Amino acid sequence: MISALCLTLALVQATEPPHPSTGIAIERAVAEQLDLGVGDTVRLGAAPESLPHLAVVSAIYEPRPDPAEVSRRSLRVRLHLPDLAAVLGAPDRVDRFGVGLLPGVTPDSAAAVLNRSAFGFRAHPSATIASESSQTFKVVSRFHRAIAVITIVASAVFLLCIMLLKVEERRLDAAVMRFVGVRRRTIFGALVLEAALIAVLGSALGAGLAFLAGAATNAYYREFFDTELIFSLITPRIVLFSVCLSLLLGVAAGALAAWRLVRTRPMALWGRA
Repeated sequence: MISALCLTLALVQATEPPHPSTGIAIERAVAEQLDLGVGDTVRLGAAPESLPHLAVVSAIYEPRPDPAEVSRRSLRVRLHLPDLAAVLGAPDRVDRFGVGLLPGVTPDSAAAVLNRSAFGFRAHPSATIASESSQTFKVVSRFHRAIAVITIVASAVFLLCIMLLKVEERRLDAAVMRFVGVRRRTIFGALVLEAALIAVLGSALGAGLAFLAGAATNAYYREFFDTELIFSLITPRIVLFSVCLSLLLGVAAGALAAWRLVRTRPMALWGRA
């Protein structure tokens, strides 16, 4: 069994060439920061002033990206459980451990069975632990949704204002078309079609800017935190939703502005030209 050990433990290169039997795996960040490589001998201890245990770096690994750990910048090493217990001076004692289940066994039922006979421990399904540890991300997600709603409302108002201004510029053309016998339905359809085209072009431009901004965000924060986490993810579903919403708002704004124009009498439109 392998256990992760936070590098609050001191980790320094040994000065003499002993022959330790303990093998450890260290993170790539630890190896780079302490200039360590596979085969190097190090001292381990529970405090910087006490480093009685010797170990050999047997592997360097890249940890799985974890959003909950990215801002902590923790440096970690991995030891076999008996070696970790010896370093900590606490044999047969662990803070937490995971239990794998056979196919068909539900986590809730396994946790219930373990808790009925539990003594000194408490079993929790991994989904429950993940939910508790991700409360911060849920708050951030709700905050992002609130910003998205405000942005959508503001963009809808802005789009409506643009369409009203564009339709206002077309009042003379609309008056002439009405004088020559063009039906209101035709004028209305042309204005709505124009609004739909503007909405599609705007959504395409916005999606392109979003991809560029997302790429820049990922490049900066991956370099800053030295991680492979994806900080900005734009999926086809998000793009499709954005385009459909933009088209819907554009058509609605265009229809409202066009209806305001076509219901006005031609002489009134001509007189305002």
